[in-house]
Amino acid sequence: MSASAYERIRQLVIEEVENQGLDPDADAAAIASVAAATVDRYQRHADGGSELHRLRDPGGMTERVIESIAAFGPVTALLADGDLEEIFIEGDRVTFLDGTGRLRSLPDPITVPETEHLVARLLAGTDRRLDASSPVVQARVLDGTARLTAVIPPVSDRISATLRRYALRRDSLSHLVELGSLSRAAGDFLAAAMQASTSVLVSGPPGAGKTSLLAALLAAAPPAHCVRCVEEVRELNVALGPHSSCYEARPPGVDDRSEVTLRDLVKLVLAMRPDRIVVGEVRGPEAFELTRASNAGCGFCATVHANSARDALEALVNAALMAGENVTEHVVRKVFGSSIDLLVHLDRDAVAREERGPRRRTMEILAVQPSFGDDFATEPIFTRESLGAELAWSGALPPAALVARIEDAAGVSLRAICDGSPR
Repeated sequence: MSASAYERIRQLVIEEVENQGLDPDADAAAIASVAAATVDRYQRHADGGSELHRLRDPGGMTERVIESIAAFGPVTALLADGDLEEIFIEGDRVTFLDGTGRLRSLPDPITVPETEHLVARLLAGTDRRLDASSPVVQARVLDGTARLTAVIPPVSDRISATLRRYALRRDSLSHLVELGSLSRAAGDFLAAAMQASTSVLVSGPPGAGKTSLLAALLAAAPPAHCVRCVEEVRELNVALGPHSSCYEARPPGVDDRSEVTLRDLVKLVLAMRPDRIVVGEVRGPEAFELTRASNAGCGFCATVHANSARDALEALVNAALMAGENVTEHVVRKVFGSSIDLLVHLDRDAVAREERGPRRRTMEILAVQPSFGDDFATEPIFTRESLGAELAWSGALPPAALVARIEDAAGVSLRAICDGSPR
């Protein structure tokens, strides 16, 4: 099938669809009719002795054009596969992570105009745009089941996009235990900790399962707790209590006056009497507002990209200093050192293992202890030596004050939980 013939026919169909004001979602039958008529006209011109090359498979050409305009082109079948994690678009090259976590290439040909149209179709149902004035975009797409990150020139050399699918299951700590990410004792320990207004920082590299663990932690919190979740692009999928809510940041409009940042949202929810503030991914000055949350006496949960739990603390401090407030690093460290209760660090295989996909594991759970210096003091509670090893209790417990707070809220013995004793 000639690529030049395809692009010529496809462009003619797009122009006619636009002229008729057809909606790809609502007018699929009309678009199919336009595509069939355009292919038929092209074939007749080719048969009439013009410079056009006759199509060997006009029916296949019609189907491809319809799929490109009314659906998502050669990527349509991938989007219907619930096992896929991510799809990567680089110009006219599409790759994806299959159900085992292996990187594959799209088997069907695709063109740059098609990938550009694909991204435009994905963004059509959102309030986000991708154009010369806004060459970078992040948005929830496909009815909230995926996150799209896309970049076009001049920021990139060509259209570049990543589509990350969410698992719509209700994540729970017990489910993560079944998957091997947590030990039973560690899962019970975190479940007990969430009964109190503890502050938990979840860290790890991209794709390690931070959002899934955060959702599982929130699912373990009492429904009576007022939880306020804020995210750059919403990913958390968790049933919250009747007086809890989720909020999503908004990029600036054309006039630059309608932007709502993650920092704005943290400030907002502080005025809404939260028991716990949740920040989906801390990357910038919103971290400083968490110091205010600490002073307000409410707990918080957040995720951060880091190579270890200790690195996560440094990343959080550096992000808070980005706010540019007249606060020293010493003060920020002191506030976080006294307010963060637990650190949970995750990791994953760099590549898929055989046909079972990459392992995602909780590598360590640390308790933050009071410190008299500028450095953070931590105590390992659960540790895993490697991805293939067991997550084992270290024999230590969090500081006595935190133990008392958790045991009072959960009505359990943390020591009995950690050593696996019957409760």
